Amino acid sequence: MIYRSRAPLRIGLAGGGTDVSPYSDEFGGAILNATISHYAHASIEPIQENGIILQALDRKEEQRFEWSNELPINGKLDLLKGVYNRIQKDYGLPLTNFCLSTYVDAPAGSGLGTSSTLVVAVIGAFAEMLKLPLGEYDIAHYAYEIERKDLQLEGGKQDQYAATFGGINFMEFYEGDKVIVNPLRIKQEYLDELENNLVLYFTSVSRESSTIIKEQQQNVIDKNLQSIEAMHHLKEQSKMMKEALLKGRLHEIGEVLDYGFQQKRNMAKNISNPAIEAIYSAVKKAGATGGKISGAGGGGFMIFYCPGNTRFKVIDTLNNFGGEIKPFRFTKQGLITWTSA
Repeated sequence: MIYRSRAPLRIGLAGGGTDVSPYSDEFGGAILNATISHYAHASIEPIQENGIILQALDRKEEQRFEWSNELPINGKLDLLKGVYNRIQKDYGLPLTNFCLSTYVDAPAGSGLGTSSTLVVAVIGAFAEMLKLPLGEYDIAHYAYEIERKDLQLEGGKQDQYAATFGGINFMEFYEGDKVIVNPLRIKQEYLDELENNLVLYFTSVSRESSTIIKEQQQNVIDKNLQSIEAMHHLKEQSKMMKEALLKGRLHEIGEVLDYGFQQKRNMAKNISNPAIEAIYSAVKKAGATGGKISGAGGGGFMIFYCPGNTRFKVIDTLNNFGGEIKPFRFTKQGLITWTSA
């Protein structure tokens, strides 16, 4: 038997960064995001040899261990080990030799929530294997705890919930790790036009998001008014985006994205840089009405809203910067798991 799972990556459309503590604890955060047709995959397969094999197939990394209740956290495949250790602690795994293999459709540090989505996928594979009675909120919160508390990795809360629930959601974040996921019922014709007009672009630069996130968190602790005010505006941006999508005012999407781009620069120093600014300026001249950096910033993916038929001129412009256009579709389904005989 092979136990498999798949969870979708996401693009953030508005409110990015307001899901990060301590801002979300003190002021409450709000984000609007959408899952797309790029995924994190996980498989658990029983093997004949003794022990445990962990494989990140996309990164060509492998580690082998004798059977143990706890695997060492040492900077190598720690996300996989973190899930294993927590599942072992909470539920106890049968003394079965197995290979856990993963693959992610986008590079780590690219701003599409790859790390958290991978954790959700690995939890899903173990849940399928052990028949764990975990609902969507349970899995998302479990993934959050493993990443942020067990592994002490910096970041927010949106990615785990997007990967688990799937679809286009307006999410609210409160004190005490409370999260409310509000699925949006957007007319299909609006979604089709939005999908047609968005261009997803990989800058070919992956970045370590933790440094930017730490600065953002410290700015809240230090009562940095410029940074906090920017987060307030981004939270408001998520409500503006929600209203524009639900009412079909797609001509406003670019302006709402641009508003967020201007505000996000003020959250932390390295969110933008000269390379990102050059790309953004060029695509606006080519016809895009707005865009954003996906994730914490500093590189990774960017998205641009291109009304009418401007996407073609925008794509031609982006091809001059050495990155890569990534086709995508919106997805309605979050984490799925199944067993293969």
